[in-house]
Amino acid sequence: MRSGSGKTVAAGEARVAYIDPKSVREARSVVPGDRMVRALAETFSALSDPTRVRILFALSEQALCVFDLARLLGLTGSAVSHQLRLLRGQRLVRYRKEGKVAYYSLDDDHIRNLMEECVKHVSVE
Repeated sequence: MRSGSGKTVAAGEARVAYIDPKSVREARSVVPGDRMVRALAETFSALSDPTRVRILFALSEQALCVFDLARLLGLTGSAVSHQLRLLRGQRLVRYRKEGKVAYYSLDDDHIRNLMEECVKHVSVE
């Protein structure tokens, strides 16, 4: 079905006019493109797991190896490695090797800032 403006409208759907077209234009100009929106959603998805959040906080002050993270969190090394692989895929953590041991840290200060801002957000009453 076509509306009077030539746009396709689903059958039974009410036609809605903008109340404030200028506000809609301004809002549209600040909404990122699809690629950026998907990347942001994937980042927040990575932060949706309590274990990954704990890992990020543990790494916010110092680099730790998988074994130390596992002991700290009460998990197996395999479980921690799996979570770190996901966090690395989102560029939230990085690692450096010292011999056979890999030490993980936050990828950069932006991640620390993001975590701090999230804490502020959920702490506000």
